[in-house]
Amino acid sequence: MSAPPGWYPDPAGALGRYRFWDGSGWSSVTSDRPDAAPPGQQATGADPRTLPPRRPWGWWLAGLAAVVAVVVLIVLAVRVVGGGVDSPDMPGPEPSQQSCPRATSSPSTPAPPSTDGRVRSGSLSYPQLPPPFEPPIADSRTPFGYDVQSQQAPVERSADGRTNWVAWALIARLLAGDGFYGPEPGAEVVARCVVALFYDNHEIDRTDTRREAITVDGHEAYLIESHLRFDIPGIQTKGETMIVVVVDVGKDGEAGLFYGTIPDTSPQFLAPIRNALAGLEVG
Repeated sequence: MSAPPGWYPDPAGALGRYRFWDGSGWSSVTSDRPDAAPPGQQATGADPRTLPPRRPWGWWLAGLAAVVAVVVLIVLAVRVVGGGVDSPDMPGPEPSQQSCPRATSSPSTPAPPSTDGRVRSGSLSYPQLPPPFEPPIADSRTPFGYDVQSQQAPVERSADGRTNWVAWALIARLLAGDGFYGPEPGAEVVARCVVALFYDNHEIDRTDTRREAITVDGHEAYLIESHLRFDIPGIQTKGETMIVVVVDVGKDGEAGLFYGTIPDTSPQFLAPIRNALAGLEVG
């Protein structure tokens, strides 16, 4: 492929000088500026005797510069077409704890006494889960949510007593100002940050089994359901189902979150959490 017209290092080898290539031949004049205007006279119409003696290594350098330019353009084109450059629809690497959003105002408040059998956070609520799920409590372990309320059902405890494993349902408010911009991107942020924050830095393998836009009580929402695999010392459970739903509750800059995990060793908790999901209300 021929190099495009332009000023290139003088193939005759003159230091600091540039000679114009018109696409098929070299000009008879040189310049000390690579951004100079193209010369009016082209080498193809000039007397070749006016050109300085040609040195083979100078021609080789000019050709190499042209080849490098073409290769760079091709590599950039391949990266863009092939997705090598991050784009909004291409998920990036799992975030670290430092890169996950953090709630920037007051922490969660104590759960108010339920008068209608529902667990509430902001405008979102779900029917309270029955025993063996414990009563709802204010939960401070979810740093990216506000007014976090959760219910847990014990599953197992490690032999040394240091690790408790539970089935878990959680509800919270999310704010756009913290990085949650709409149901789908908000659900993806939550799913990634759950993996980064909730497992004490153990390696987690996440496989999404369901991703879709849904409607919750007439409001737009997005659901991500995943299976997580891990090997945590002292815990018999080696995997669990994760459910994340982010709901547009109709307030500017705010969304609602419903989150649940069901250990593989306790499938009896899957139906109650799915019932809570089906019973989500906004208002």
